[in-house]
Amino acid sequence: MDMLTVLPSGFGYVIFIYLYSWIMLGYLAMKVGGARKKYDVKYPAMYSDKEPVFNCIQRAHQNTLEVYPQWLVFQTIAALVYPLSASVLGAIWVTSRFSYAWGYYTGDPAKRMKGAYGYIGYLGVIILSICVALQLFGVF
Repeated sequence: MDMLTVLPSGFGYVIFIYLYSWIMLGYLAMKVGGARKKYDVKYPAMYSDKEPVFNCIQRAHQNTLEVYPQWLVFQTIAALVYPLSASVLGAIWVTSRFSYAWGYYTGDPAKRMKGAYGYIGYLGVIILSICVALQLFGVF
């Protein structure tokens, strides 16, 4: 079976969102690498006892990695039926992770909330995934 006949026609947008998320993860990882050098935090230490700004930079990346697998699953489920909606929601979530990180990078953890709008994208794909499940059960 040809994958191009199985996937919905708008799934190409979803693939671009996956690529966008890969760029975002790479950016966050590079920021941690740069901060390790700047604040002299050697591997394998995850956090610094002396540099709270390093910890904020590290947490922005770590928190994104903690939620990323769940986002990928829900993004994919939603996109199989609602590729355009899932793409818009995915773009919102990925973009919010930049805002979240930039707020965190200030050293004031409260400023990470500048990325709180990402919950629109995150919860949106969860809701669409629930809709897909209900459709598979014939509920609607």
